[in-house]
Amino acid sequence: MRLTKGTDIALRIAMRLAVAGDEEAPTTREVAGAVGVPYTHAAKVVSRLQHLGVVEARRGRGGGLTLTAAGRSASIGRLVRDLEGAGDVVGCEDDPPCPLRGACRLRGALREAQEAFFAALDPITVEELTAPPTGPLLLSLGTGPGD
Repeated sequence: MRLTKGTDIALRIAMRLAVAGDEEAPTTREVAGAVGVPYTHAAKVVSRLQHLGVVEARRGRGGGLTLTAAGRSASIGRLVRDLEGAGDVVGCEDDPPCPLRGACRLRGALREAQEAFFAALDPITVEELTAPPTGPLLLSLGTGPGD
């Protein structure tokens, strides 16, 4: 299973914000530069993280991004589920649909494997992912434009 680029970016942004100091509220552009993604992608992901209650964004002078308390304690498994959606690993109902879909056991086995993947991530929080050596590395990343 491979996560979408959006989920990858969302997890990196959440981790970067988790190590931000109380006085630091980086902009979307700064965070994009720090985690090495284009600003336009980061902006879309930040909007999604806001919708999920993980990130708070303030506009204007003194504004920026902060990770919410719920974001700090968020389960990585829950975040990945929310960001990836509930879709199947394989496209049994794609166009054209798979001719085996009526009697196939693969779909169920893959769904079980997908749930095991999420379950393995459930006990891990965003904050736990920033323990050393990751946190100090995140703090050392540049904050140049991500374009």
